[in-house]
Amino acid sequence: MKMKLLLISAIMGALTAITAAAEDLNPTFSPDSTFVAFTRDNDLWVKNVASGEETRLTSDGTETIMNGYASWVYYEEIFGRPSKYRAFWWSPDSKTIAFYRFDDTLVPMFPIYSPFGQDGTLRRTHYPKAGERNPEVRIGFASVEDAGIVWADFDEKEDQYFGTPFWGADSKTLYVSREPRIQNTLDLYAVKAQDGSKRQIYHEQVPTWLDWIEGMLFTEKGLYMVRSFETGWQQIYFLSYDGLTLKRLTDGPNWRIQLLKADKNGTVYFIAERDSHVRKNVYKVTKKGKITPLSDLSMNVLAAEFTEDGKHFKTMESNLKTPWQQREYDLKGKYKVLEGGEETAAEGSGELVSITVDGLELPGVIIYPEGFDPEKKYPVHVDIYGGPDSPMVHDRWINPSRYQWFRENGIIELIADCRAAGHNGREGLDAIYKHLGTVEVDDFVEWAKWLRSLPYVKADKIGVEGFSFGGTMTTLLVTTASEYYPYGIAGGGVYDWTLYDTHYTERFMSTPQDNPDGYNDTAVIRRVKDYPGEYGSDKVMLKLTHGTGDDNVHFQNTLQLMDVLQRQGSAFEFMIYPDGMHGYRGYQGAHDTKASREFWLRYLKSEDGKFTR
Repeated sequence: MKMKLLLISAIMGALTAITAAAEDLNPTFSPDSTFVAFTRDNDLWVKNVASGEETRLTSDGTETIMNGYASWVYYEEIFGRPSKYRAFWWSPDSKTIAFYRFDDTLVPMFPIYSPFGQDGTLRRTHYPKAGERNPEVRIGFASVEDAGIVWADFDEKEDQYFGTPFWGADSKTLYVSREPRIQNTLDLYAVKAQDGSKRQIYHEQVPTWLDWIEGMLFTEKGLYMVRSFETGWQQIYFLSYDGLTLKRLTDGPNWRIQLLKADKNGTVYFIAERDSHVRKNVYKVTKKGKITPLSDLSMNVLAAEFTEDGKHFKTMESNLKTPWQQREYDLKGKYKVLEGGEETAAEGSGELVSITVDGLELPGVIIYPEGFDPEKKYPVHVDIYGGPDSPMVHDRWINPSRYQWFRENGIIELIADCRAAGHNGREGLDAIYKHLGTVEVDDFVEWAKWLRSLPYVKADKIGVEGFSFGGTMTTLLVTTASEYYPYGIAGGGVYDWTLYDTHYTERFMSTPQDNPDGYNDTAVIRRVKDYPGEYGSDKVMLKLTHGTGDDNVHFQNTLQLMDVLQRQGSAFEFMIYPDGMHGYRGYQGAHDTKASREFWLRYLKSEDGKFTR
């Protein structure tokens, strides 16, 4: 069965309709729009747009050998889900396609069962869990002209990862970053497409872990990149293509840098959290290192883009008191509002708060109930995540409807971050290395202590909720610190780090072989023995939820945790979503919302078994 895929070609101003088989994946035009590349049955193909002729570039694709189509762990953790598994890249001159060849033969297969239909079905995914075998990867160059393949000079038998590559402007060189299995070293190689030979042009090593080089700016002589190995914060560096020049441009407490533009004078424009670590702003740095803010420091910039003349840039920005605005700035920082809301003191928009733990400032946002009276006492709902470099707290507009239900029902809302969120640079992040879920729990306990110090908080009515990593944290808080968080809803959590994928887990935990004590000490299923939840009592209660189709954090996690809780006779609540993925949508999302609200009314608002509002 065929499906029509309309691909637009700019050649001669014409539109070319290309028919692609249903199994053809990720059709991608060459830069000159004369060819379209795609994968079919795990082989890489190319099609001539004008003649319709198809050429098969690889021929060994199987269920476990994939050319130009990513193995699951690369799709999830390196290329990202927006890649749709695409693992091939056109050269700028449209003559060569670089691609990754994945061999999943030795990667364990994880089955995911679907109950629908008379007999059900199994989805088979080669998913490497911590300590298990990763896919073997080769990097190839396919010639569109003669279908010849050149292989890059890397040994696919080494235990390693490759980042997303990028082509040089001359189409002769592919730049490939590589990390070993223990992700504390990064090397950047220039690989010649003609013969596959490689040359190292950059090396970096730290005691903990490194992130990939992403979001670079390319110039004629080299590239600008963001790294955090030197000062404890992110800085902007210039690296020449031959690797002989490495120059740092910035200093100071920068984080979440996004490079925007580099001009011919060596001035680089960028977005960063710098003057505040809950707000991002636009800055410029000269080649001599002078940094100047260009946007309103009281606002938080979500995105910025330069106009075609390069003399202005447009932003989308807000703060907790100001709804989203689009502004246009000149390069001296003067602006005009193009569209969007004006400043408002809307009730329920939230206020920034913070606590200090071990000398680190941890931010939060508190939202008060309707008709808040500081002379009365209120229950609290705490919203958390807790994962590495993944903050929940920003000084940006929150649609009042998001937390309106809590406000209407007399519940204080607190959005809180821990030291791992990234607000304190590498110092906060490195503290979690090899022991995920330890100091983070301590930080969230400090938030509960702060709440209990407030005269208007009911100390025994503090609930916590999170999903994914937030589900892991929520479960740990209710089971190990129930005197502070007696109630919680944990969705889609990892409850033993040996059950999650290699690349993510080992970045922060190293391997189970290298760090056996860390894995043993941090496994939730081995930390819940003192959970005091009892049937017949409403003093403590944990609710677990999970989607059975979750291909990211497997339902296996929650099943193993449930088994432990059942063996020790603990009381808990549970909701599964058949075929639900990592996040509930549609009717499942609506059900989850209603069920969660009922849970919070029962445990935060009940007095002697009756709901109060």
